[in-house]
Amino acid sequence: MKFENILFEVTDGIARLTLNRPDKLNSFTEDMHAELRVALDSIQNDSSIRVLVLTGAGRAFSAGQDLADRAMQMVDGKMPDIGNVVERNYKQLVLRLQNLRVPTIAAVNGIAAGAGASVALACDLVIASKSASFLQAFSKIGLIPDTGGTWFLPQRVGMARAMGLALLAEKLPAEKAAEWGLIWECVEDAAFADRIDTLARQLSTAPTKALVRTRQAMHAAPGHTLEQQLSFEGGMMRELGWSPDYAEGVKAFMEKRAPNFTGE
Repeated sequence: MKFENILFEVTDGIARLTLNRPDKLNSFTEDMHAELRVALDSIQNDSSIRVLVLTGAGRAFSAGQDLADRAMQMVDGKMPDIGNVVERNYKQLVLRLQNLRVPTIAAVNGIAAGAGASVALACDLVIASKSASFLQAFSKIGLIPDTGGTWFLPQRVGMARAMGLALLAEKLPAEKAAEWGLIWECVEDAAFADRIDTLARQLSTAPTKALVRTRQAMHAAPGHTLEQQLSFEGGMMRELGWSPDYAEGVKAFMEKRAPNFTGE
């Protein structure tokens, strides 16, 4: 498939997926979602890929849904079914990211607004440049934070701050987002690209399956009692304890050398 709304490349086990509509602040369209599905399917089916970096072209990560896209237009005088757009596109995008077989890094290079902010938060690690910001703009057009926003925000920053961000639609600078625990790290603009490359290389040589099982365990925890979670952890430890990467990790530790993980 020829991509027109995203850039996609794979080098040394690192997949880099760039939202590429800079003139529209990388806002989402039906066509972009279709291309994202193809790219994410490619990652899911390529065992050589060990990590995904998701970012935006130009001065934005993503401004969210493009309200001028055909999916948002009136048909025969009737308003579009926005719920269908969410179910068909954003729900699938978030679930694909959350269930991807490799760890994910959101490299937030600029404004992340609306669904753009939620897509970033759907990644495992969110790194933002100091000039970046996050905006829950939904209340300005009579909607709620979607794309998992009502799930991610209270979990990350607590109900009081989540409610303030959603109701007041105030821009949250990246530095404060890091202070609040919404994201992992805020990096000076000049060091941003190097920091993303360093993290991507680090994760591309890590025990991939263990990282993904860590994500799964943490996401499962809120729905479990402590006893249930302990059993859940036990099952994952049993699986990982039989993996080649665990054997290699122990062998490298005993031999006092760096491990050579394969991600299997």
